[in-house]
Amino acid sequence: MKIMFSAGEASGDTHGASVAKALREIYPSVEMFGMGGNLMDEAGVRIVYDIKNLGVIGLVEIVKSLPKFFKLRTYLKRIMMKERPDVLVCIDYPGFNMKLAEVAHQLGIPVLYYIAPTIWAWHSSRGKTIKKYVTKVASIFPFEAEAYSKYNCDVEFVGHPLVDIVHPTMSVDESMTYFNARAEAKRVLLMPGSRKQEVLSLLDVMLESGEKLLQSHEDVQFFLPRAHTIDRFELETFIKERRVPVTITEDHTYDLMQICDVCLAASGTATLETAMMELPTILLYKVSPITYGIGKMVVNLSHVGLPNIIAGKEVIPELLQSDVSADNIVEHMLPLLDDLKENEHMRQELRTVRDKLGEPGAVKRVAELIYSLGKENSNE
Repeated sequence: MKIMFSAGEASGDTHGASVAKALREIYPSVEMFGMGGNLMDEAGVRIVYDIKNLGVIGLVEIVKSLPKFFKLRTYLKRIMMKERPDVLVCIDYPGFNMKLAEVAHQLGIPVLYYIAPTIWAWHSSRGKTIKKYVTKVASIFPFEAEAYSKYNCDVEFVGHPLVDIVHPTMSVDESMTYFNARAEAKRVLLMPGSRKQEVLSLLDVMLESGEKLLQSHEDVQFFLPRAHTIDRFELETFIKERRVPVTITEDHTYDLMQICDVCLAASGTATLETAMMELPTILLYKVSPITYGIGKMVVNLSHVGLPNIIAGKEVIPELLQSDVSADNIVEHMLPLLDDLKENEHMRQELRTVRDKLGEPGAVKRVAELIYSLGKENSNE
């Protein structure tokens, strides 16, 4: 059986790799290929297009990249025609993957969409498109499954994959030793995103807030887990411009999360990961003014961060657009660093978020759905 994947950014590469590993464990003879990154490659997926320089965000940025996306879609269509996969697995990246799903549908290839478009947040009309071109939706939120059911899509709630993925592999003491963390220091985690554009937008203000924090706190350790889509040398060059001692890490990110006091994170999957690790987090979101203005008109949500959307209230603070400043960041960090009760209160709130994400086993359930769909097609 041949399975083709399409993941467009670091989080999709992570989810794709988890599913690929589950598929390989359950069905060792499966052949997997597609668009992805290093993690999917390591999991046994033959990469036909590397996503390292692919990620862009915002309407303005996407428009500039349209010619590249058109060429990529044509290239992947040729791959599908040559390889004839039994199923295409689209992972997140809706602007591109919905078009690719249409191509697969035209070629008679069934499509499973995992980490599906957020029709519950905005652009609900996409539900009609999903109904037309996607064979099966593997839904990661209960309320998402309900939204797709309203469009008569073939949808199944599988639970959230992070329930399987997000957990430490070391004890706290082992993590402290591994990361050379000092017991007496305050420890701040920096997660500026997985796309170069996000990093350029947010890392500098994170570092500036670090400089301000060091004026009142002498012993602070800053850690930055490098997304594999970001070049380490570029990160080091960028960090050297600020007077903040940052340790760039390459692995064991969840072990690192369990020993940090607070995290500054770009809006996205990272905030859900920190929520599941019960790490107090401050969400930062900054895009072009045009993109933000249009977004406010079409998004049907009162919150940006996934933990807040799931909780139905503000569990973690959200700093958006012009509010993303060093002064505002420090103002929100100080209570979490200096007040143990405040820190513990947010951790308790984050536990409720984890409880709403379903039972373990999501990744295995997705793998079984993919194989079942592919098997039906290959027997025709």
